Amino acid sequence: WARVAYERAALVSSAIKAKTQQPTKFEQYYRYREPLARAPSHRVLAIERGVSEGVLRAKLEPEEPERLQRQVEQRYRLGRSPFAEPLREAIADAFKRLVGPSLERSVRGVARERAEREAIEVFAGNLRNLLLAAPYGAKPVVGIDPGLRTGCKCVALAGTGKFLETCTVYPVRDEARAAAELLAFVRRHAPAAVAVGNGTGGRETEALARRALKDAGLATLVVSVNEAGASVYSASEVAREEFPELDLTVRGAISIARRLQDPLAELVKLDPKSIGVGQYQHDVDQTLLQAKLREVVESCVNAVGVELNTASAALLSYVAGVGPTLAQRIVAYREAEGPFVSRAQLTRVKGLGAKTFEQAAGFLRVQGGSEPLDGSAVHPERYALVGRMARDLGVERAALVGSASQVRRIRIADYVSDEVGEPTLRDILSELEKPGRDPRERFEPPRFRDDLNSIEDLSPGLRLEGVVTNVTAFGAFVDLGVHQDGLVHISQLADRYVRDPHEVVKVGDRIQVRVLEVDLQRRRISLSARSDAPERRPRA
Repeated sequence: WARVAYERAALVSSAIKAKTQQPTKFEQYYRYREPLARAPSHRVLAIERGVSEGVLRAKLEPEEPERLQRQVEQRYRLGRSPFAEPLREAIADAFKRLVGPSLERSVRGVARERAEREAIEVFAGNLRNLLLAAPYGAKPVVGIDPGLRTGCKCVALAGTGKFLETCTVYPVRDEARAAAELLAFVRRHAPAAVAVGNGTGGRETEALARRALKDAGLATLVVSVNEAGASVYSASEVAREEFPELDLTVRGAISIARRLQDPLAELVKLDPKSIGVGQYQHDVDQTLLQAKLREVVESCVNAVGVELNTASAALLSYVAGVGPTLAQRIVAYREAEGPFVSRAQLTRVKGLGAKTFEQAAGFLRVQGGSEPLDGSAVHPERYALVGRMARDLGVERAALVGSASQVRRIRIADYVSDEVGEPTLRDILSELEKPGRDPRERFEPPRFRDDLNSIEDLSPGLRLEGVVTNVTAFGAFVDLGVHQDGLVHISQLADRYVRDPHEVVKVGDRIQVRVLEVDLQRRRISLSARSDAPERRPRA
């Protein structure tokens, strides 16, 4: 009953006065009180962080602490015993100095563990949506890493992601010259799109690129790309191995361009914690977090599939059964022997035995090889079954691949067996009909307003489109193209009650929002996705 009382207690936090001379992110918790059982995970973690940073004090306050003491006294029937008073004092001291603090630590510890698990699930869900963002595709791209002092680093990539050339333009020094040099670079490489990082100077660089291309009569797509973690990649060992002769900023521009081509293939090179879609990610159990995030990355990579002849070692390492060592060997074999012509050729890679092949083959693709089915998700162990289907129809096996009319002639019931059930057969036919299909959505570029470049350009009442960059337990952060994400609080996500923001939005979604409030001092933007959003006056 004592533990239950603490589990039902109120979580109370207050400010440490010496730390409140300057504004802090914990201001809402300076005088906070809420039943612990109802406190959402983000508040529990925020308070615990405030305590660890020495800004807050926190404690649990049971409803009737005196009642706990009375229950102990009744249990031991102190009554009128000559020892009653010293025993009461001992009980009171035990509660104050020993039992109470022990129970509080235990109950708060359980609450924190629960909050951490929820935070890890939030991070995992956001990461999954980010990794499965729509790819622009295998098209040539020019990538730009904006820079004010050091200039904008521009790179040209082939459709395969191969680096071709780099140049640097300096819009701050001479905008007209920078536009001319960028235009010449674009004309030289004829990209399908220009990817501009959304960091400092990104909106200005994006506007410069749009104007230069438009004035020249070019319809090349210009896209703002989230560059979170690009600097981490550019300084990483993976980047140094891939581009040892290139400058850090050039590597960053390459990463930005490749993120447009295929977000999954590029983001797997990063520690997920550097991507910026977590909620109190540094405060949770790091072992549990790492395990969960790796599970998510593996799931995404295997769901999409990997092109064996173009995939990096980082991407291959997440394929079921492969891992970092085998991934390096696969790439080394490819570089020494040339492109793989079939999945079966994988068995020639040192250390890749029959068991590993069985695990990995279904997730690896070989386009244009000697076996048409190698470009699909059909596992090699089912090739004989597909061959039997083809013979029964009187056609070659290759004739089934990509032919909806032929596939629809196949009667599933004729091929059900103890080894292969109806669900598996339906999956095989679906893959034959659309081999190597990508489960990710179709690419649509974000559309930011050209006249809004900074938080100072915003005002209450503005309606605009944004891109969801992070979803937490308390709402969603939205990129408006002004270098500062706005927050749509959970209460403003929809015209109905929302229990979990993930029910309404996910990372990468484009949503229409209305500006409620702009706090220039604290660099905060309050947004609403509701149709009936009331206006708020901005704070001074």
